[in-house]
Amino acid sequence: MSYRTLLLLVLLLPAALLGGAKAVGVTIPVPTWGRDYVQRFSLGEPPVPPLDLPPVAGPDDPSRPLVVIDAGHGGRDPGAIGTDPDGRRFEEKAITLALALALRDALLAQGGVRVALTRADDRILPLPYRPEIARRLDADLFVSIHADSAGEQNDAISGASIYTLSNAASSEAAARFAARENDADRLNGVTIAGTSENVSAILVELSQQRTQEDALAFAGLVLREGQGTLDFVPQPSRAAALAVLRAPDVPSVLFESGFVTNRSDRARLTTAAGRAAYADVLARAIRVYFARRSARAAGGE
Repeated sequence: MSYRTLLLLVLLLPAALLGGAKAVGVTIPVPTWGRDYVQRFSLGEPPVPPLDLPPVAGPDDPSRPLVVIDAGHGGRDPGAIGTDPDGRRFEEKAITLALALALRDALLAQGGVRVALTRADDRILPLPYRPEIARRLDADLFVSIHADSAGEQNDAISGASIYTLSNAASSEAAARFAARENDADRLNGVTIAGTSENVSAILVELSQQRTQEDALAFAGLVLREGQGTLDFVPQPSRAAALAVLRAPDVPSVLFESGFVTNRSDRARLTTAAGRAAYADVLARAIRVYFARRSARAAGGE
């Protein structure tokens, strides 16, 4: 059968069937398309959890500095994933939680600093909640801990890095924050209540410039304290438009602890001794940062 003959049969056969049915008085029902033909299925998405503030551990003294430690990812979001030659799976969410707990314990053992964790177990936490927890607790420092992935390159890339908010992202975040919360009472000691949206945006951006300076100072301390103890990527001090860093009144950094796809990094990240080294570096940087801040405040700067 030729292609043309087959095409004619496809086009003419339905018409012939309908014509024959009409000639003998047979009615062929035709469905009426409408909402009854739309099938809806639940995807089983869990509801967004409420924003519950975590407990604050450490001295029962609100004058003591407060650091909020954020373990990246969690729950159904595993983050970066690495596997070893035996096929064992390593998930970023478990690594970051273990590092956050180690840092908390190190700070509490040294005393003088209050500590809160955005999550202390394997739970999902919406991204905007993380810096908001720091803001609502009136934290003095926010440290978000993550681990990276190099994809299929595995051992080719290794080392830690630390991120602060980029200038462009800072300005955009300041404008958005002022538009949303221009009736807030104070921000970094600056009164913005009752001001216009434009004035609020300017005040918030000025406040955030100081916040960014403090974040950069802390990032520099992490790199200094980590020399000889931690391995860093080339040019480890970086800036990016990361949503978790956009609290305008809390100095915030994101610490990429290493690569789960790299054998050496993974060995450090998944052992108690390795985690202790990370925690010691970060704890020293935090204590020096707060000591310098106290000295600056005492000097009237």
